[in-house]
Amino acid sequence: MQIIRFAAFAAISLAVMLSRPAAGCTGILLRNSDGSVVHGRTVEFGIPIEMDFAFVPRGHAFTGSTPIGPGKTWTARHAAVGVVCFGVLGIMDGVNEQGLSVGAFYFPTFAEYVPTTAENRARSLSPVDFSNWVLTSFASIEEVRTAIEAGEAVVAPTLVPGWPAEPQPFHWIVYDRSGASLVIEPVGGRLVLHDNPIGVFTNAPTFDWHLTNLRNYLQVKPFDVPKVDLDGLSLQALGLGGSMLGLPADFSSPSRFVRATYFCATAFPAPSPSEGVMSGFHILNQFDIPAGAVRMRDGDRVESDRTLMTVMRDPVNLRIYYRTETDQTLRMVELRHFDPTGPLQRLPTAGSQQVIDMSERFATWAP
Repeated sequence: MQIIRFAAFAAISLAVMLSRPAAGCTGILLRNSDGSVVHGRTVEFGIPIEMDFAFVPRGHAFTGSTPIGPGKTWTARHAAVGVVCFGVLGIMDGVNEQGLSVGAFYFPTFAEYVPTTAENRARSLSPVDFSNWVLTSFASIEEVRTAIEAGEAVVAPTLVPGWPAEPQPFHWIVYDRSGASLVIEPVGGRLVLHDNPIGVFTNAPTFDWHLTNLRNYLQVKPFDVPKVDLDGLSLQALGLGGSMLGLPADFSSPSRFVRATYFCATAFPAPSPSEGVMSGFHILNQFDIPAGAVRMRDGDRVESDRTLMTVMRDPVNLRIYYRTETDQTLRMVELRHFDPTGPLQRLPTAGSQQVIDMSERFATWAP
């Protein structure tokens, strides 16, 4: 179902609710003891997505798309690598050579885009183009903030060939190498900015609502529950984890935001980015959605949100680590491998899980 809402003013907005199950993506950031950061996310959707990695060199010429034709044009200042979907050159999650990263997350029923007009067409981008523009144009959060506040870009409700036939409802999170984080949300016909001190991100509703909702869970603690004496009866917890009672366990966006905040806040700092990446994957394991656990009916068809890919990014070494639903082998792409002025390149992620038989590696043991 698609919902279109028109404002009474000249800045008409459009809100979209997909007929697919709302994608349940979860984003995290971890700060390591050496001062570095790592960050990552899960990718969920209700239908299979063709996902590839793409390398975009400096100097690549882009033209944004709008409902009435070509829109904003720009040339990549920074080389970048990241995930593209449905065979379209739109990096939905990636890192550039300055360590700036961007992730597009679904924002159903809340994304409000600005229709393209003759006046704003030269600044207009599709929702898929927008993350391309951020990733290839800027080196820091402050550069992104300055450009958006100056009105350099407008996101239009554009149908993108190859994608589902609705304007895709996105909001975005941007991280730079320092660990600063900025949320960008298309609300009320403009791009609303939120600083994100915790680096956690999910889906609808708006980011400020999620921060307020955290106040409902201040009682949740990582420490064990102390022994209680009750009229001479000594009661002891059955095991660790009792003080986490009340932490929401469902896969809704608000619950995942709370859970991700808790796990990031309680994680022991890793000594280096490589070890931080491993800690991040352990946290993101908590957000795997098994196929069938979250369902939606569409007539006679039943669809299910499921975790299709999990990524962790190392902005110091310019690496993206990833695994997919069909191949849990941990793989890595390093941006420094590429000539920053070389050709546009692509890497498919489709694959099947390899199983290593360890049976013949047993050795005689005499304990």
